Amino acid sequence: MKYIILIPIYNDRKSLKLLIDHINSEVKDLDSEISLVIINDASSEQIVDNYPNVENIKSIQLINMKQNRGHTRCIASGLKYIYEKKDFDYVIPMDGDGEDRPQEIKDFIKISRESGDKSIVGERVKRSESVFFKICYQFHKFLTLAFTGKSIKFGNFTCLSKSTVKKMLEEKATWNSFSGSLKKIEKDLISMPSIRAKRYFGPSKMSFFNLLKHSLSIISVFRKTVLIRSALFIIFYILLIKSNASIITMVPLILLLIMIYSISSLALRENYEEFNNSLSNIHDIENIK
Repeated sequence: MKYIILIPIYNDRKSLKLLIDHINSEVKDLDSEISLVIINDASSEQIVDNYPNVENIKSIQLINMKQNRGHTRCIASGLKYIYEKKDFDYVIPMDGDGEDRPQEIKDFIKISRESGDKSIVGERVKRSESVFFKICYQFHKFLTLAFTGKSIKFGNFTCLSKSTVKKMLEEKATWNSFSGSLKKIEKDLISMPSIRAKRYFGPSKMSFFNLLKHSLSIISVFRKTVLIRSALFIIFYILLIKSNASIITMVPLILLLIMIYSISSLALRENYEEFNNSLSNIHDIENIK
């Protein structure tokens, strides 16, 4: 079985070096072929380093992009590159900062051997951020479930079969939201417990604003359902408050309208033409191993 670990990276050379070292240790005794494809999202600092411990990894490719496109689009471009250029059975996208634990790669591989071509997601059972962030994250999950009817408890750290990768490349939402797109195109995903670890170096880059944008991007994938549920909520709420209408009671409606506008704006990022031409953003490719 051939597995390709897809790692988007931006200005985090120290973390990448440590991650590669940890991956090499974790895959030591696996009877599988492990390769790495690293997508350098137009970093402003040098990314390539010395990697002395890579004997258990078959190959390492660093793909340098011309323009910074963001984390999600890096993964989308990487999936397209791998599907078109590489021989593989599964792709494992994971963050390059240590928050996705390398020791869980073995769990993905073990389950994939018995999955019958189904894809596997790492369902977050524990996180390492602040209490405030955890509360916001729980609210994000509730908001997503309430407006889309979808329970999405996973991020990018997954194990995608070749058939799933193909479907994701045919879905324009992949260009805007990885987890939303995956939930949309695959109805029968296998879940395994996954712990969100701390970054190797420095604080988490997932701010409150980024979490809000991430949440609304997922919701925008299911905007038709959101519009129907929002319309029903508006009708029900107006009937509920009609005898007590005031500026205060109108606040939920105003917030809902702002949310609808936001997801409509984010949905415009689902540009299939850009997605289909994403490999033209590659500047060069370095074969590290």
